[in-house]
Amino acid sequence: MSSPAKENVPAYGDVEKGTLEVIPTSKATPDFPVDEKKDLTVVAVNPADHLPSLKKESQPSTKPTPKPKKQVSNWIKFKIWFNTYRKFFCLTFGLNMIGLGLAASGHFPYAVKYSGAMVVGNFNFAILMRNEIFGRILYWFVNTFFAKWTPLWWRLGCTSVLQHLGGIHSGCALSGVLWLLLKVINNFRHHDVNHDAVLVMGVVTNLAVMISALSAFPWVRNTHHNVFERHHRFVGWIGLMFTWAFVILGDTYNPDTRTWNLSGVHLVRQQDFWFTCGMTVFIALPWICVREVPVDIELPSPKVAIVRFRRGMQQGLLGRISRSSIMEYHAFGIISEGTHAKYHYMICGVQGDFTRSLVNDPPKTLWTRELKFAGVSNTSTLYRRGIRICTGTGLGAALSTCLQSPYWYLIWIGSDQEKTFGPTISSLIHRHIGPERLLLWDSKKRGGRPDTMKILKEVYHYWNAEVVFITSNYIGNSEIMEGCKEAGIPAFGTLWDF
Repeated sequence: MSSPAKENVPAYGDVEKGTLEVIPTSKATPDFPVDEKKDLTVVAVNPADHLPSLKKESQPSTKPTPKPKKQVSNWIKFKIWFNTYRKFFCLTFGLNMIGLGLAASGHFPYAVKYSGAMVVGNFNFAILMRNEIFGRILYWFVNTFFAKWTPLWWRLGCTSVLQHLGGIHSGCALSGVLWLLLKVINNFRHHDVNHDAVLVMGVVTNLAVMISALSAFPWVRNTHHNVFERHHRFVGWIGLMFTWAFVILGDTYNPDTRTWNLSGVHLVRQQDFWFTCGMTVFIALPWICVREVPVDIELPSPKVAIVRFRRGMQQGLLGRISRSSIMEYHAFGIISEGTHAKYHYMICGVQGDFTRSLVNDPPKTLWTRELKFAGVSNTSTLYRRGIRICTGTGLGAALSTCLQSPYWYLIWIGSDQEKTFGPTISSLIHRHIGPERLLLWDSKKRGGRPDTMKILKEVYHYWNAEVVFITSNYIGNSEIMEGCKEAGIPAFGTLWDF
């Protein structure tokens, strides 16, 4: 006899076989006050019944209806552009530049005396902001202590801060490069009292961190991903080794007496020594989680590879995969029915050499980091109700939230969805998401893309949502973000770091 705990575990046979049998979803009782008119138990089953725009467009048209692009004000565009990421960047970089200016002009003697600590302190904090373990801890803390009961403005702020921590990363990293440049310049200004080894190591360290920083600029990262990976990672690692040498040489050489102090006690009393230790730990930690794991790859169409991994995952996570243990890692959203599930999936759309190789030469194993990193969807537990809107392969980052929570509405816009993405994804959707919280728009069958903002506004009010999460391409993301900002709808979209 099976135990009661196992009775609630869903069957997986249909998902594995790819059948499209629709299993009725259970209606959980909400654990928060909701509008009785919008309760899950009384909504219409057919989306066209509660969305006026679908009543008019229920029949597919033969030609796409041209939709004139609505212009929004420059103020709205600026507010979207000057997001929390850029605010964090301006704050951290601005404060550092004030300190740098004071130090260069002789009005900040502490920074001049401990310039090494200013350099590696910034690098230390920059690396910490991108550390996946630290990120998971932050998301866990926020989701555990602030979910649902706190004011909406606070929860929206928490999501915004967590999504845009990269602004602190960029601001501190660039500031560290400039502090290092100032330190090297000051060393050469007093080259008569500095050892040649210290001068040379300062130059090579500066070159390494500059190359690593330049390779992370968006134009390089987005258009030449392999160049970014190889230079930012491997030159960054070389820069870390050079930093260790530069710190040790600088801390053990006394320019006043022009002698070397090789005492370990003296070295461990220096601030920059411990900051460099922190850098090393934060860089190494995610790599101890790297494993080669078996995978099964389904190829429903030449455009998409569905990669299946063992074990289930919580919602809102992303994973990095590669054919090599240290080269060319690519991040994809994780689809899972929950931590109890046997498998989780990634939708890999064919866009470059790596994803094309998954279709042309499907591997039996892939390298991945067992500890996944959290995305903005992970904060969905903060909200009572929300909407997840996505286009194309953006479903990979959106679906888990709607599979695992009955309080999230899914809008998916794509072309020839079932044929392109296959029966496994279709089965997951129909097994776990009832029609009362699902809108699938197949642009091929309906003759074009919908008026996205019209549908989104209707769903937002029907569903009594608190927030909208968007996963789309750059143009689609921008249009929806502008529309939401203009309509006063709280929304978070895909982030393209500047």
